[in-house]
Amino acid sequence: MSVWWYIVLLLIIGGAVYFVVRNYLDIRKMPEGTPEMVEMAGIIRSGANTFMKTEYRTIGIVVAVLALVFSLFVERTSGITFLVGALMSSCVCVLGMRSATYANVRTANKARESMSIGETVKVALCGGSISGLAVQSFGLFGLVLCLIIFGGVRHDAVGGGLVTTLAGVNPTIMRVSTYSLGCSLVAMFNRVAGGNYTKAADISADILAKVRNDLPEDDSRVPNVIADFIGDNVNDIAGNCSDLLESFVATMSAGLMIGVILYNMYAGKADPEALDRVFRGTITFPLVLAGLGLLGCVAGLFYASWKKMGDNPSHELNLATWISAGLTLVLGFFGCLITFVGADATVLKDVYGWNAGWISPWLCAVLGILSGVAIGSITEYYTSTDYKPTRALAEMAPEGEAFVVTKGDAIGSRSVLLPVLVIGLALFISGKLAGIYGVSTAALGMLAFVGATVSIDAFGPIADNAGGLAESCHLDPDVRVITDKLDAVGNTTAAVGKGFAIGSAAFATVSLIVSYVGNYSSEMTLNIASFVVVAGAIIGGALVEYFSAMLTDNTIESAKLMADEGDRQLTPEVLAGKKTPDYNRMIELAARQALKKMLVPSILAMVIPVIGGFVFGVDFVGGLLIGATIVAIPRALFMGNSGGAFDNAKKYIESGALKGHGKGSAAHKAAVTGDTVGDTRKDVVGVALDIFIKTMSTVANTLVSVFRNFTLIR
Repeated sequence: MSVWWYIVLLLIIGGAVYFVVRNYLDIRKMPEGTPEMVEMAGIIRSGANTFMKTEYRTIGIVVAVLALVFSLFVERTSGITFLVGALMSSCVCVLGMRSATYANVRTANKARESMSIGETVKVALCGGSISGLAVQSFGLFGLVLCLIIFGGVRHDAVGGGLVTTLAGVNPTIMRVSTYSLGCSLVAMFNRVAGGNYTKAADISADILAKVRNDLPEDDSRVPNVIADFIGDNVNDIAGNCSDLLESFVATMSAGLMIGVILYNMYAGKADPEALDRVFRGTITFPLVLAGLGLLGCVAGLFYASWKKMGDNPSHELNLATWISAGLTLVLGFFGCLITFVGADATVLKDVYGWNAGWISPWLCAVLGILSGVAIGSITEYYTSTDYKPTRALAEMAPEGEAFVVTKGDAIGSRSVLLPVLVIGLALFISGKLAGIYGVSTAALGMLAFVGATVSIDAFGPIADNAGGLAESCHLDPDVRVITDKLDAVGNTTAAVGKGFAIGSAAFATVSLIVSYVGNYSSEMTLNIASFVVVAGAIIGGALVEYFSAMLTDNTIESAKLMADEGDRQLTPEVLAGKKTPDYNRMIELAARQALKKMLVPSILAMVIPVIGGFVFGVDFVGGLLIGATIVAIPRALFMGNSGGAFDNAKKYIESGALKGHGKGSAAHKAAVTGDTVGDTRKDVVGVALDIFIKTMSTVANTLVSVFRNFTLIR
């Protein structure tokens, strides 16, 4: 890769980081509001910080041990890149969470002072943009840094660990793979622990306030409510940041690894100089597309911060995303043109199989971008109160809980087909255009403007927290009206973000599976008729269901404990407002349960491919990855979309849109039950499944050379 491209990328990253720092400082300068708001915000911030510090003590130990293992036994520098990946992901999580805990109270205060939806939106979006741009800039910076330090990407590199030397280990591929794995590990821990924390608190708070005691939502007398506020930050912000950063890094890494695999596959089939020129282009374009996409995101978010917003901010938020995607598309075209200038057209078409010549990768990236937009739009249709499915679900609420849950399940199942069709068609067409490299580029295209999508997504939890603060700090009811409108928009953006995350995970996982096969098969084939592969696929699918059940059980067990503790604290004095509940005790209980139940599911994603590879071999692991992916993608879409529909159906009733059935009615309580069911689906299971399959695929890519050398059953 040319030194000039490194300079351009570092300049773009520097500009994005400047935007992040400026927004962070702007948020900090804003007033927090009344003394009660300041106190409540301090409790939330302190609880979130304590949870993250405790969590990272465990993560730090696991990361350090694995880094040592990689350097000793796999490739001597891979432990360092693994640490860099974990560090980048951790920095983004902490920065995103801290900025959100500052932005939430300031959003509520802006609503209190201005009584303007447009001005309030800008504060929430300013806080969200810190998360979004940090995800893309830090993820790209870490990978560029590793490449600069260790001499870029080479197809002819060989190496080994400090203790052992394994046959077929390419240090370049190993460094890129372990960097991605470091990001994956942190993402898995954050999603599992954060999901348990926030949904156990949310479910227990809803049951205590809305069902058992007929109290207002986010009533500060219910101690679980404060834990729920904290959970919004540690899961919906920190967890989401690590999730999308991991997908973004995985797609870039897959592109680089496939570039090396293709060169080695076609070596000797064309003029070496011409082949080398194409190789340089294939390892440069993924980073160029990611960097130019970051530039597009900065422009799109700058527009949103500058544009005056009215009472319906959805249009401006969507427009910011479209600007980011459009600029990524246009800039990506010129990036592709420059990257592949001088490449031999015959090599591209006859050897690499790129049917549209040098423009093929860009066309695949366009497919990825269009797929991401399409999946987001489909998700919005099935989860937004502006459309028929969610309204029909709300209209079922007067009939009771069974009707709500059954209808919600039907909506979730129906919502799976179109996104899967989009993913399947995009994979097929991109593969026809540019083979396996086209698949990886389509995946990266979907994530090339991830800075904008995460920013809009993070807007939701900030607005949700702001509404909770308005309620718990006894602000004017009109303030809650403003924050509720933002929360409704945020629910939709969050649902769209989850659909986008799942769609991108599908592309990223396919790219990683292709890379895995290429790392051990010179013919790039995996025989799906083989009994070994089929056995792995069946087990992989079953493991997805087991993983889902484990997360659900953990969350419900924690929610029950927290509900019982909340009941104990809701004494007559607390209900009368004469005594403050013990928030710290509830926060400690939520954190203790989340951290206690974090380790086993997180380690499972890493251990499964390791055991499968050592015992049954590389083909078995290939089947394992395919089976898990085929089951996990529709399951995650079902979980996310049904959960989003349940949540917004409840909000639809609470807004008074269903005449004769407002807050506190039997229909509302039925909708709350549906929302409780959906909470675990969308914010625990659905969001963790995509990381589960990506982590397994990344582990398999990292250890494929080890599996080739050591397999018990051959």
